[in-house]
Amino acid sequence: MLKKNFPGIVVIVVLFACFFVSMRVLAADNKQFVLVIDAGHGGKDPGAVGKTAREKDINLSVALALGRLIESDCPDVRVIYTRKTDVFIPLQKRASMANKASADLFISIHTNALPAGKIGRGAETYTLGIARADENLEVAKRENSVILIEDNYKEQYQGFDPRSAESYIMFEFMQDRFMAQSVDFARMIQSQFRTMAGRNDKGVHQAGFLVLRETSMPSVLVELGYISTPDEERFLKSSEGVRVMSRSIYNAFLSYKKGYKKEAVAASAEHSVSAPVQDRSTDASVKQAAGSFPIFKIQILASSRQIPAGSERFKGLSPIECFQENDLYKYTYGSSADYNEIVRLRKKISNNFDGAFIVAFKNGIKMDLQQAISEYKKNN
Repeated sequence: MLKKNFPGIVVIVVLFACFFVSMRVLAADNKQFVLVIDAGHGGKDPGAVGKTAREKDINLSVALALGRLIESDCPDVRVIYTRKTDVFIPLQKRASMANKASADLFISIHTNALPAGKIGRGAETYTLGIARADENLEVAKRENSVILIEDNYKEQYQGFDPRSAESYIMFEFMQDRFMAQSVDFARMIQSQFRTMAGRNDKGVHQAGFLVLRETSMPSVLVELGYISTPDEERFLKSSEGVRVMSRSIYNAFLSYKKGYKKEAVAASAEHSVSAPVQDRSTDASVKQAAGSFPIFKIQILASSRQIPAGSERFKGLSPIECFQENDLYKYTYGSSADYNEIVRLRKKISNNFDGAFIVAFKNGIKMDLQQAISEYKKNN
């Protein structure tokens, strides 16, 4: 009886599978796209200052104009602003806002500057990575220097010194899984700056921007132009400058989103017929590491009193380790000799522990993070 009805059963199964995939594709097609627009600097941090304009004001004008275009024309997009007024927002909080919203894309808008006596013209777009040119490193140093006016920045950013080239070594090891999408979007922006806005195309670059390091989605940082060059400053602060620069980014966003929708549909269809993928454990890398190698962990909490195992404060993370330092009990999650793996793990838990940061140990003793990263570089 089963053999006789088998062809019919197969047809029913295939039809059901096609229906299931179709529903997944439809859901992906209707998924709300979440975009975070970050107007760099603000409040007590003016950013770069020209003769008549301040970076924070130019950034905000373009960010708001971009947001209005998208909100007006893209009802399927939810726009989140890190700021809509002249207020100071720490770098880590900007990224945390994007992570908590499970954003699909992060755009940080900035304005460039050069020391007195030097002239620069044109726009460029950055993704996260190691700066291969001195001028790119200088841009990152200037943008990251905002953390110096944040409270407790040394602990918040794990001892990172935005003025020291040594601090930027860590970015060489960051294998961002969103790098390809970020670079593609950056190229789209530069193409629009060149063709739509008629700007000098200074290209797509990589550099160690803290605000991009903390995000868990494709991310770019745009430098609109040079506020330190008089004719550039006049253009950037003008209504026409704001219009064409925001429109250029908007056009690039539409192109990116079109490709994103195709990828989402394909991914949904594939996921519906694929087996689940299990997370890799960090245990293997720990076992492979000799005792002389640094071990990286994520510090999530510190307390003057011991926190019992299984506490709700750990938000379900396990296993949790504890060490004592300066009369405090400090709790860590994850353990690996692979720095990149711990960076990715920290991003994964950032929604629940946005203040978590990486620490390093050697032979069970806590060590300087920058030294640990340097050793990691030599060993890899």
